[in-house]
Amino acid sequence: MSPNRASARPHAARTRIPEQRADPAGLRTLVVGAGSAGTALVRDLDRTPEFGLTPVGVLDDDPVKAGRNVSGSPVLGPLADLTAHALAHRAQVVVLAIPGLPHQRVRELATAAAAAGAAVRYLPSFLSALRREVVGSDLRTLDVNRLIGRHEVHVVSPDVRTVIEGRRVLVTGAGGSIGSELCRQVQAFGPAALYMLDHDESNLHRLQLDIWGEALLTDESLVIADIRDRPRIQQIFRDLRPDVVFHAAAHKHLPLLERHPSEAVKSNVLGTDHLVEAALATGVERFVLISTDKAADPTSVLGASKRLAELIVQANAKDARNLGTGAFAAVRFGNVLGSRGSLLSVLEEQLRSGGPVTVTHPDVTRFFMTIEEAVGLVLEAGRMAEGGEVFVLDMGEPVRIVDLVHNYAEQVQLGADEVEIRYTGLRAGEKLNEALFSDTEVRLPTAHPRIYATAAEAATGVEDLAGGLTSLYAAATTNADPLVRDCLTALLPGYKSAPDKPPALASLYPDGF
Repeated sequence: MSPNRASARPHAARTRIPEQRADPAGLRTLVVGAGSAGTALVRDLDRTPEFGLTPVGVLDDDPVKAGRNVSGSPVLGPLADLTAHALAHRAQVVVLAIPGLPHQRVRELATAAAAAGAAVRYLPSFLSALRREVVGSDLRTLDVNRLIGRHEVHVVSPDVRTVIEGRRVLVTGAGGSIGSELCRQVQAFGPAALYMLDHDESNLHRLQLDIWGEALLTDESLVIADIRDRPRIQQIFRDLRPDVVFHAAAHKHLPLLERHPSEAVKSNVLGTDHLVEAALATGVERFVLISTDKAADPTSVLGASKRLAELIVQANAKDARNLGTGAFAAVRFGNVLGSRGSLLSVLEEQLRSGGPVTVTHPDVTRFFMTIEEAVGLVLEAGRMAEGGEVFVLDMGEPVRIVDLVHNYAEQVQLGADEVEIRYTGLRAGEKLNEALFSDTEVRLPTAHPRIYATAAEAATGVEDLAGGLTSLYAAATTNADPLVRDCLTALLPGYKSAPDKPPALASLYPDGF
């Protein structure tokens, strides 16, 4: 929030609502391919409910198979009708079970599934699905439900089309794991234009190649910019006039930001401020900030910087409503499996190399979600936002990192004696256990049974935000890290900066969101 703009209190607290249970029947699943692989897959999914996928139909281009049953599931029609059948059968997941499909065809089918609000899984591998790649393995290689400690939640709905179709959409941090997946799914909902903003040109080149199959770098969809550059951001919003903004750009690695707090402020706080200011000035309809569960009662620079970003969005939501420009909201993520630098990717590399798996503490727990859940949460937040909410996915109970390591090792056929775990100690700013809500927040029901909105019982610190940000930005601009820490503490009552020196042992796995 720029210092001269008014702030707004978050909505008043309401009564807590009980936890929602996952549907034991699993997600409604459409299988693409009625050959031997698809037939075996349907049979195994029926026999193995713990996968959390329930087949409702099969697609295949062979007209001879039309109308037949595949292990009890009907062959509905050709692949070209994927979107229509997914909508008609309320499919929540589409599994591509035709080995050897050309990459272009896989991309087309994935886009068709996304247009119906369905997540995509690939044969051969769940792990590859998390990474959006196809590698040689078997669907049973990784049971994501066991890893995250609950059934995966289907979040995005076809109604998201009402806020995307025909509108100009801007995604910041487009080249990152979450940003790139957002771009893929947004594109499937038929925007008038999709603008992909990132400061890394290589990321943008790779993203355009992945989405369109070519990367000529000659159209205005790719935007090279740094969100710290206020004049540049204002120019982009004036020229492109986005209707919807998904703000995914951020620094996110906890130990690095503990060492370099000024950089956290420049990107996560000031960068968000620039975007919100430009969005208000140009009449953006919907603005969604991607935050982290570490923003709830923060103990780290990462958490503090993202909590301030949330407060900037909340403080300006009232201005947006008064100006009739739209809804500003935020979403909080847990740790995202399959994102770049996530625990899962580092765990795989450590096990492959034969070295010890590093874990900070035997009892450390985290909330986990899949990329599909994370992106679905962002899209649904954009649809449901009225202004000032912080949306949180019900992620069940937190998962012990040690348990996740053992579950993963078991699923890749490694015995307990083959996995060495080395405990390294919590790093500066890290919590033993994360929380989705702070002590002053409550869960508020939304139109989605597994998504909550949060509201603060008191707007502590919000009314002093503008003046405090002026001092914070001045300190960050001069790279005065000790003063930055003092400003963060003053802005966020209850937050206390971690010691300047990190523990002697530092964990090797990044704690991203």
